[in-house]
Amino acid sequence: MPRPPRSWRRAALAVLVSLSIPAGGLAAAHASVPPPPAGWSLVWSDDFDGPAGSLPSSSNWQFDTGHGYPGGPGNWGTGEIQRYTADPANLSLDGGGNLRITPIRSGSGEWTSARIETRRADFKPADGRILRIEGRIQMPNVTGAQALGYWPAFWALGSPYRGNYWNWPSIGEFDIMENVNGINSVWGVLHCGVNPGGPCNETSGLGASRACPGSSCQSAMHTYRFEWDRSVSPNQLRWYVDGQQFHSVSQSQFDATTWNNMTGHAGYFLLLNVAMGGAFPDGVAGHATPTAATVSGRPMLVDYVAVWQSGSTTNPPGDRDAYSTIQAESFDGQSGLNVETTSDSGGGQNIGWAANGDWALYRGVDFGSSAARQFVARVASGAGGGVSGLVEVRLDSRSNAPVGSFAVGDTGGWQNWRTIPANISGVTGVHDVYLTFSSGQPADFVNVNWFNFGR
Repeated sequence: MPRPPRSWRRAALAVLVSLSIPAGGLAAAHASVPPPPAGWSLVWSDDFDGPAGSLPSSSNWQFDTGHGYPGGPGNWGTGEIQRYTADPANLSLDGGGNLRITPIRSGSGEWTSARIETRRADFKPADGRILRIEGRIQMPNVTGAQALGYWPAFWALGSPYRGNYWNWPSIGEFDIMENVNGINSVWGVLHCGVNPGGPCNETSGLGASRACPGSSCQSAMHTYRFEWDRSVSPNQLRWYVDGQQFHSVSQSQFDATTWNNMTGHAGYFLLLNVAMGGAFPDGVAGHATPTAATVSGRPMLVDYVAVWQSGSTTNPPGDRDAYSTIQAESFDGQSGLNVETTSDSGGGQNIGWAANGDWALYRGVDFGSSAARQFVARVASGAGGGVSGLVEVRLDSRSNAPVGSFAVGDTGGWQNWRTIPANISGVTGVHDVYLTFSSGQPADFVNVNWFNFGR
């Protein structure tokens, strides 16, 4: 899809609003994104820290609005009745490290709610690795007749869906957490193949469910995790709640075309939403939902969303040559960035959306025994308006002082590329290299295609 204006991507409402408190009291205490498990590396995360009433990061998320994608099926293809908005009444941080998605019924009877999806659409394990997608979530704290029609979900869609909207379910859908009607149960579901029928039994999908361990799904935070395992043959897909596996699917259950259609593309984007009504809650209830008894204003709380990959580094120590071109999109970890196709000579991709505080990590860069004293990067900027910033090089930790940097401002466009050199203090040996981005303004200020070092 065409990229929205950068001013919109980085804009965030700072309006304080009255936030509904779920029945039963305040949300569970905020927990930070856990550190990567031993032998794993962090790919992407959002901790939902920020002022109460503000929208989630527009660097990480795009906001779906209305009753469907432009040109796509009505009511989001599911029969749900709400209108999605980016109003802080429906979608906002609570100031305590949680995101709230709150369905609201207006005086006229209209339901509104919110749905967000990651800007990144390339979540996919490397060959031989495992991808782990996890969220710590409390479902809307409402049960019984008052909960009829509530449909919270944490899920993923195949990237080819963006801009098409009619190729579901062949491109794949991983429902990591679904719940309807306030039932103390989590559903994990795979959608694939053709609709109706096919190897995924559409439109139902291949699913399983279980009660949340200990406290109910509605009364407490639980972790919901999905794993895509390419380290085994045949590959496996697995679903967990609080670390307990409750569903799995094997590659051996599918023909080669079906499996390739849902795994052979660039990857997946993640979604969080609370729908009202539709095929799933209606089917479970046995009648149309929501009803007159359904209460308004019970939010889903999301503490964090994180994506990890097995393998502590994408490249073994010393596997990257500091003096050869390092493609910027080959990072081993990042925050605040996205990847897009570049028009620069040679093609490929670049990283973009870089603004103050963003970073990218490149592990195992070998500088050798003779000191490197120059850093060179291929950059572009369409920031305009006097917006500029620093591209910095740090070694081994983002908290270490930069060994070098250069300033960059508007180059005449986000795909108008320039090669810029900078001096660095002498570097030898093998290091993890961080590109960090620093600016006095909040706006995006640079794209990076590639970089290398020189003596």
